Amino acid sequence: MKKTQLFLLILVLGVSFSCKDQLDVKNPNSPTTGSANSETGLISLAQGGVYVNGFTTLKYGGFTGTFWGDPFSYHEIMGDVVGVEAANQRINEIGCPNYVILDDGTKVTNPNSPALQADMIRQVNINSNASDNPLYYEWAFMYALNTACNNVLALVDGTSFTGDANTKKNTLKAWAYWWKGYAYSRIGSIYFAGIINNEPSGTNGKYVTKEDIIKESNANFDKAASILGGLTANADYKAVVGKLIPDFFQVGKGGLIDPGMWVRNINTMKARNILVNTTSKTMSAAQWTSIIDLTTNGIKASDYVFTGRNNATSDFFSISQTPAGNSVGPTAGYKISERLVQDFKPGDKRLDNNFVKRKNAWIGNNDRGNVFNTGWDLIDGGAGMSGVVSLGSRAVGGYELYMAGTYEENELTKAEALINSGKIEDGLKIIDAIRTLQGAGIAAVAGKSLTQAQAQEELRRERRVVLPFRGLAFYDARRWGVIDDISKGGGRTNCVVLDKVGKVNTKATINYNYLDYWDVPDNELAYNKPEAGSAPIKNPK
Repeated sequence: MKKTQLFLLILVLGVSFSCKDQLDVKNPNSPTTGSANSETGLISLAQGGVYVNGFTTLKYGGFTGTFWGDPFSYHEIMGDVVGVEAANQRINEIGCPNYVILDDGTKVTNPNSPALQADMIRQVNINSNASDNPLYYEWAFMYALNTACNNVLALVDGTSFTGDANTKKNTLKAWAYWWKGYAYSRIGSIYFAGIINNEPSGTNGKYVTKEDIIKESNANFDKAASILGGLTANADYKAVVGKLIPDFFQVGKGGLIDPGMWVRNINTMKARNILVNTTSKTMSAAQWTSIIDLTTNGIKASDYVFTGRNNATSDFFSISQTPAGNSVGPTAGYKISERLVQDFKPGDKRLDNNFVKRKNAWIGNNDRGNVFNTGWDLIDGGAGMSGVVSLGSRAVGGYELYMAGTYEENELTKAEALINSGKIEDGLKIIDAIRTLQGAGIAAVAGKSLTQAQAQEELRRERRVVLPFRGLAFYDARRWGVIDDISKGGGRTNCVVLDKVGKVNTKATINYNYLDYWDVPDNELAYNKPEAGSAPIKNPK
């Protein structure tokens, strides 16, 4: 008998996005794929399996939400991009540092109990907690995405297609392998262990290391790239991709991606897999070289990437279900981190265009956090400065959510690799180019004889201010050692922190002391015990 993971009990089929019929879900509780035995049915399954199963449909206990809400936001909260007072799914506790030392030496500990994030995680990571277990959600969404793609691959060769059948089949295969690579990338980048499952139903109890999960991610990306290398953007390719990507996503950077662009998106994601899963202290010269090679052939400025947008009926997400959307304005649920604002250099127009100083600082309940107070708001749609990037918008269709890699991420990853490979000036030129692209209006740093340490600091700040709300902040903090205990060289010093009465501290020390990789959710283990020979499912830290 095949084991069944709890979250696989619902498989959404026959989903279609369009501008007029935003969501057409047929028989959403059916675990069969009978409606997908035709060309139109399989394309519908491939679209719905990704966008609905993988990112929007998860109902468990008291939780009903999308991947872009709490699960994605955990990364931005733990990465100190935003803070939050609300307690749903332990969202305020997951990003509360162990302690902060204010300018006058006062030590303010985590007001939650237990005070260590790792202890809290172990305390709540039990199946009986149902929706109160924050470790469950990313696991559930990503394995639902993986299984949906397995169903597409299981059906595609047995389905009849009109026109250039080979192109249509291979486009669907590339789609499935791309999203499988994406799912394994996210699983291996946050969980200590995972499962490799290529079956259209059921699962297995063979848990493997996070390193093996990342290898599986790359293997699926490679399969997609190999297929795409044999495709051209002919009429049948465009017809399939045009139906796979919802109409209201095909604007801005989310246009109809061609095979060459898609391969470059894959290269950027493979570079990410190396970068975010290796601490900076342990990165080898060969790994930096691999990253340079991948990003040199990664996303270009003119390439389309994988994006999502909201619409009037919030079919994919409501704007308040994203870190950026929920950070806009003075009444936002998320509060802009003082440390994010601190990382903008003086005179940076991106700060002026996106953040406004509050008349009165926001001070949260003292029993919810110790560093989330803020004097800043994110401006809805930006302040209107010409040529300067805007980071958030609550307008319908106004916010472009980047689901995977972007040109900016690719270039800054390349810059970091170059700087750490001794090619400091080459890396600094990329940082200057990104600042110019985004309208920062600050002085160039290339040609200023910066040391490697100074260049690394320019890179750190630039990733912080260019890539907020993209689910990368925690990965960066982890690999840079910021989340480690101060006794092990972690934490952050000379921080801006507002205390409980609104006093601004500028030399504060924060000891985050977070768990680097999460244990396997007990919601999985309760139904799928590890088989003999499985890798450890609990992080020893």
